[in-house]
Amino acid sequence: MLDHVLATLVQAPTSAHPPARALGVLDLVGQASLPVKAVLLVLVTMSVVCWFVVGAKLVRFVQVSASTKKFLDAFWAGGDGQSWTQERLEGLYTSARGFEQSPTAQVFRAGYVELARVLGSIGEAGITADDLENVERAVRRARNLEMTSLEALLPLLATTGAVGPFIGLLGTVVGIMFSFQEIAANGSASLDVVAPGISEALFATAVGLVAAIPAVMAYNGFIRRLQVVDSDLEAFGYDFLNIVKRHYLRA
Repeated sequence: MLDHVLATLVQAPTSAHPPARALGVLDLVGQASLPVKAVLLVLVTMSVVCWFVVGAKLVRFVQVSASTKKFLDAFWAGGDGQSWTQERLEGLYTSARGFEQSPTAQVFRAGYVELARVLGSIGEAGITADDLENVERAVRRARNLEMTSLEALLPLLATTGAVGPFIGLLGTVVGIMFSFQEIAANGSASLDVVAPGISEALFATAVGLVAAIPAVMAYNGFIRRLQVVDSDLEAFGYDFLNIVKRHYLRA
């Protein structure tokens, strides 16, 4: 008799409640409500765009680093003691056309164009302090333009990192709301009723975090690289202006 009761208790759960199949990602998306699907679509789109921006910026910064190194090697070739004649600067200006990916080369080109303009207007007598200020403004303007170009598209990463979790949270709220509606419609709070809605709600939160976390990490990394580039441009600008001041400023 006791053996019969134990056998019944062991077999009853398996016969009355067959094991449910675990929901996969595609199942969650397919069974999600329309608002949650819209939220997931927005998050996935933002994530894809962010990864495209990350790839493009990585390539851009690698090109900037390699091209700038080659240009600086050519610029400082011969040592600081080499005479900075206008002919040498003009040769560097011509060769700088081959370093289009280097912001430093573009800053030099802008500064030399302004220097050549003022030298052409006053002859060999040398430039004045006002002329030097014009060259400095040209260098500063070129530096700002290059930094603006490098910063392009980075706001997309910052936006995704900031709003991605909140968009995922919106999907979570909507999913839970539908779960409560299912409870009211079925008059039951069993797992069969609430599990699909809660699952899609939590999945929306997870997708929001997956979109936001890499975007924030990439944004912080690129901002650090931008700071390094900006510091290098500032240092080169000072060096170029010092060369102009020592060799071309009228005594």
